[in-house]
Amino acid sequence: MFCLIKIRKESILGELFIQFLIITSSEDKASMNIRKKFLKSKFFNFEGTDISWHNNQIFKFKGFSTHQYEKSYLYKNDIFIGLTKEPLIFLNDLKLSQSKLNPDLLIFASRHTSKTARPAFLTHTTGNWSKTTDFGGESQDLSRASALLQKAGFISLIEQNFLINLNNFSLDIEVTHHGPTVLEKPLVFMELGSSKLEWIIEDAGELLAKSIINTVLKFLEFKEGNNQKIGLGFGGTHYAPNFNRLIKNNNVAISFICPKYYIQELNIELITKMIENTLENVDYFIIDWKGTNSADKKHLIPLLEEFNIPIKKTKEF
Repeated sequence: MFCLIKIRKESILGELFIQFLIITSSEDKASMNIRKKFLKSKFFNFEGTDISWHNNQIFKFKGFSTHQYEKSYLYKNDIFIGLTKEPLIFLNDLKLSQSKLNPDLLIFASRHTSKTARPAFLTHTTGNWSKTTDFGGESQDLSRASALLQKAGFISLIEQNFLINLNNFSLDIEVTHHGPTVLEKPLVFMELGSSKLEWIIEDAGELLAKSIINTVLKFLEFKEGNNQKIGLGFGGTHYAPNFNRLIKNNNVAISFICPKYYIQELNIELITKMIENTLENVDYFIIDWKGTNSADKKHLIPLLEEFNIPIKKTKEF
């Protein structure tokens, strides 16, 4: 049996006070659209602080514009908005040593681009399964991630889309892809896509801004509820439909998802990194059985069996 060393599992999940940093980029039109909706919102208030980050002023969440959420978990924690000039997928240095800021969790407010250019709201963790690093990060490396934060982002997108009703936008958790991979804090990307037309739609920017605030609330609720099983996903396609359904309809949260076309790249070291870089303790390896061919299963399953973690199929939930 492979001897697994777990790290950081006792960290922020046991803390009463958590700092969240929402990261926006002046290089990203969708990101700036979302940022504007934060700072000029009718629904919640952000105020400038004396904290600087990446040579820009940090703004802090001060509350909602109504009294509806007076007893919210949000008031017991800090939510900051930062601005960088770096492209988000190439942000490899938080420069925390140069700032009074020390966040526990990162939420990247980002654009999404695809060949189909379909309107979409998306969330995903980051990493490179292969040696290719064209879109940021290190080769065969993974960011730190939280399964609860990713699920909170996805559920928040669903809830806010129901309220604002942008029916032509799809809602997806994507598989793990692109950079950054070297940041010391767990992160998730929440994205507005998938073309220049959608990036500047104000209602879409507002939906993402509301969803990100709700993501913080949902994360804290999941953390307090302690009823989510934590998984790592394997197989399926880029938009991970079976994992989307699994996460939406069950008390299951997933940090990293390796799609079928990278299964052959997996090795003991990379799977170990999936476990170690997940903030929560991992309960299951979860395979999209129909979304994984026989050759890939022959490669994958012996690797997973080296760990003392149960293997399940998506259809078993």
